[in-house]
Amino acid sequence: MTDKLSHVSESGEARMVDVSAKSETHRVARATGQIRMQPATLAAIVQAQVKKGDVLGAARIAGIMAAKKTADLIPLCHPLALTGVNVELTADESLPGVRAEAIVKTTGRTGVEMEALTAVSVALLTVYDMAKALDRGMTISDISLAQKSGGVNGDYSRVDGTGPAPYPAGGSTEG
Repeated sequence: MTDKLSHVSESGEARMVDVSAKSETHRVARATGQIRMQPATLAAIVQAQVKKGDVLGAARIAGIMAAKKTADLIPLCHPLALTGVNVELTADESLPGVRAEAIVKTTGRTGVEMEALTAVSVALLTVYDMAKALDRGMTISDISLAQKSGGVNGDYSRVDGTGPAPYPAGGSTEG
């Protein structure tokens, strides 16, 4: 950890970090999150009985689109050429609700953690939007970075055991 913020200039003004001196490396980030809901709401989603359409399919596309637009949403975030975005949404009756996972990849000078977190966030917001007529009490929670690889700071893996299994060694995934 450094004792100074990287997004603040010497004079205290916000700035985008200059990454031009960094080496390009293969980078992967995986984020997870969940939305809890009434069992009947989950059943309607799984049985494709939501009037707005395919909730999980729309949420998956929304998550992918969000990853691609992260720099437009997060101030000072670098725009990146993503080489892969995979968003998975899984119905989980034990919540009850839906679990979301995003894996984002690039080869570049800065990581894709924000893109993975944004993908999960927007995917879960889309689930809420499409099912809110059935259940306004849904709760989005536990959005967090589960893993990242590449870059000067090396690999990171959340060790609290709340995330799904890690992606394969070396950060390679389908897509």
